[in-house]
Amino acid sequence: MSRRLPIVLCLLTAAPLLLVAADSPVVRLNDTMSPPAWALLERDLLRANEAACREFFTKYFDQRGFLLCVERWGGDDGPDDAIENCNDWPILHALGAHDDVLNLYKQAWEGHLRQFTLAKTSEVPFARDGMYYKEFPVTFDWVHNGEGLTVFNLQGLSDPNNIAFGHRVRRFAGFYLNEDPGAPNYDSKHKIIKSLFNGSRGPLLRKATGLDWAGDRIEVANRFSLGHGERSYQEMLDHFKDYNDIIGDHPQNMGATSLALNAYMLTGLPKYRKWLLEYVDAWRQRTLDNNGIIPTNIGLDGKIGGATDGKWYGGVYGWAFSVTVPQTGAIAHRNTHYLGHTGFTNAFMLTGDDKYLDIWRQQIKQVNAQSKVIDGRRMTPRMFGDKGWYAFSPSPYTAGGYETWYHSMKDSDRKLFSENGWTRFLEGKNTGFPESALRGDLERVRQRVAGLRADTTTPDTRLADDPMRFNPASVSSLIQLMLGGVHPGHRGQVLHARVRYFDPVTRRAGIPDGVAALVERLSNTSVTLTLVNTDQLRPKTLIIQAGGYAEHQFHGVSVGNTKTASDSQTVTVRLAPGAGGRLVLAMKRYVNAPSMRLPWDRD
Repeated sequence: MSRRLPIVLCLLTAAPLLLVAADSPVVRLNDTMSPPAWALLERDLLRANEAACREFFTKYFDQRGFLLCVERWGGDDGPDDAIENCNDWPILHALGAHDDVLNLYKQAWEGHLRQFTLAKTSEVPFARDGMYYKEFPVTFDWVHNGEGLTVFNLQGLSDPNNIAFGHRVRRFAGFYLNEDPGAPNYDSKHKIIKSLFNGSRGPLLRKATGLDWAGDRIEVANRFSLGHGERSYQEMLDHFKDYNDIIGDHPQNMGATSLALNAYMLTGLPKYRKWLLEYVDAWRQRTLDNNGIIPTNIGLDGKIGGATDGKWYGGVYGWAFSVTVPQTGAIAHRNTHYLGHTGFTNAFMLTGDDKYLDIWRQQIKQVNAQSKVIDGRRMTPRMFGDKGWYAFSPSPYTAGGYETWYHSMKDSDRKLFSENGWTRFLEGKNTGFPESALRGDLERVRQRVAGLRADTTTPDTRLADDPMRFNPASVSSLIQLMLGGVHPGHRGQVLHARVRYFDPVTRRAGIPDGVAALVERLSNTSVTLTLVNTDQLRPKTLIIQAGGYAEHQFHGVSVGNTKTASDSQTVTVRLAPGAGGRLVLAMKRYVNAPSMRLPWDRD
């Protein structure tokens, strides 16, 4: 159960009046620390991101927030791609970037909503009155719905009190709680979302066509360079010609649980929590009933494989969904069952119940148990069809393994994925990782800006996804190093992080200007981090929150040999000019109801 924290005024020496929670301990770091290279690189990366995002927006958006492109519906490019051009901007602001980043994102968000509500199809039937309805995709799959909601679902990190945001959070979640009679997406009896295509106009309960996916006819040759490599509109249709069996539920529809989670974190209303757990519990049971492998079709009768001749592996984006690439004739395997992992991690954030991790943990074991030696090499399958397992790969199946370990913090889960530079750093084996990762993201910003400056496309030869490759926002290293978190990806997930920072002076999310943070160790019961004030002239005060959404609880703070008792969601730190120090924060994880409320708004 979440704790409610009374807010009182706490006067810190040489600092303005600050709003600090009464039971939030105040830690003072007065020992000077010459700024380490990683600290200076963090501040450089934030500044580079800010300037690059401003330049990107100026080139590709107009003052209305409209993307300067040819507007289309479809899986090649469409409304979701337009706002994906601002991927990671809300996180960038929540890390501490300038307010311009948030304001420009919101300008683009509002603009694209209007732009693609006005944009209509002439041939695709369900988008003839607008590609958006009620500010949401009319009906499409959650590969694309999730992509288009990536930035919106993270706006609450910095801007939870925005009135329009609050209305949309409730409305969007309501499309899946059957609160809108025009969008009956959910069957509460069978606990399914009824189709792979769903949205503000409800589920599409017929076979899909290539036209539904590809969008209206368009000139291609000598004008556009399509993301899938198609050379003509006919190849666009052919790309999607087998994308037909969409009736019934699919694991990727669990992307909709992020809408309910956001609504719960914003409002605290139990109905959102109840729906999310009901839906995810149904998928968990189906996976258990299917011998530990998540099925990719649940029919309208609620039965596994009910809309695909009883085949649990059937349907578009299913375990057996292998299609022909029209340009080359090659076979492509497009099994997106792994997107269902979002639902289980959302349920875990709400409950801390390991059963939601274990269901995926066991699936990883089940799939890897199907491995066999082929031509002298151990190979593991990725697909399952009428003839059994196929599409063998030399690497083990690890989908969701990294996230499972991150949430569980169990040593036994380390074998679920291959180690990476960050996990090695957390073990003390890769001490150069912070600098190399930050320098890598700085280089990424430079390359993206060089690309956009060299881009000679014009608005009438540019599709919505074309500028995306130049989006400069680079936050992966900052999420790991500053927050002890995992990048949420670009499918509409929420942020999972061990800590977050707030500036009580400017009353905004993000680390104060001049301050840098490095998470050095993570365990099930603690996080170790170093804070540095790179500003040699002015003191800084910041609030550290336990978790991305205060889902954790601090119960002790250690600085050197000094230990301070705590039972709070936040710790307040006062940094003298040029000072720094290492904190060990003892915590209990997943004991609070996650909330978007800013620290000074909790009562």
